[in-house]
Amino acid sequence: MSTAARAASASPALPPARERRRDGFFERGQQITRTETFVDAAFAFAMTLLAISIDQVPGNREELIAALKGVPAFVLSFILIGIFWYEHNQWSRRFGLDDGPTILLSMVLVCLILIFVYPLKLMFSSMWFWLTDGWLPSDFTIGSLADLKLMFYFYGFAFASVGAVMLGLRWHALRCAERIGLDPLERLLATREVLGGALMPLVAACSILLTLRLEYDLPGWQYGTPGMVYCLLFGQFVFQGWRRKEEAALRRGLGLSPG
Repeated sequence: MSTAARAASASPALPPARERRRDGFFERGQQITRTETFVDAAFAFAMTLLAISIDQVPGNREELIAALKGVPAFVLSFILIGIFWYEHNQWSRRFGLDDGPTILLSMVLVCLILIFVYPLKLMFSSMWFWLTDGWLPSDFTIGSLADLKLMFYFYGFAFASVGAVMLGLRWHALRCAERIGLDPLERLLATREVLGGALMPLVAACSILLTLRLEYDLPGWQYGTPGMVYCLLFGQFVFQGWRRKEEAALRRGLGLSPG
């Protein structure tokens, strides 16, 4: 075997010559795998469960108005589930992995989404009930501090577990960088997403810790802090500036736009 042939066989498998995506990654997931098909179908089923969770079709104006008041909770639940689907879809397109860890983590993600789909809508309806001082209805009645803490515990565990699975997928892709042929720019971007993705389970853990500290006779605003802490998730945008100069240099070297 010639020296060139040995070098070619030892180097990581690079993606075929094609235009790079705007996000800086090559698209390695050219074919839809059975795992992706199953995940897509499960997410579609979860969204369908949200849509059919209305007890009955409205029969008059009052019932129609009452049904429409449940739309805000439905929309937020739909958007959140859609975000998780989009993140998994983007991950699949970028890395094209279909090995054991990928299948396991994807199945766990589907299981969690199907478990939390109904409670998720209950949590959002309770949030709107609180924000609108009861004008928007809630299917979950909070009659005591124990009820409030249960809601925050459940929501925190849901966010922490789903966030941990998504973080696991990103970390797995980074571990497989050599095998799937990630170039320096893609490795930098993947590392940045791992750092940003770690924020979701950490924020959820903070919410759970704040819930543990809730007790009677606190100022009213403190009872909402376990929910308000999720605003810290916007901190993921901070990681967009991590090693920005190095990213810009890599993009210039590849003849790409700054991004």
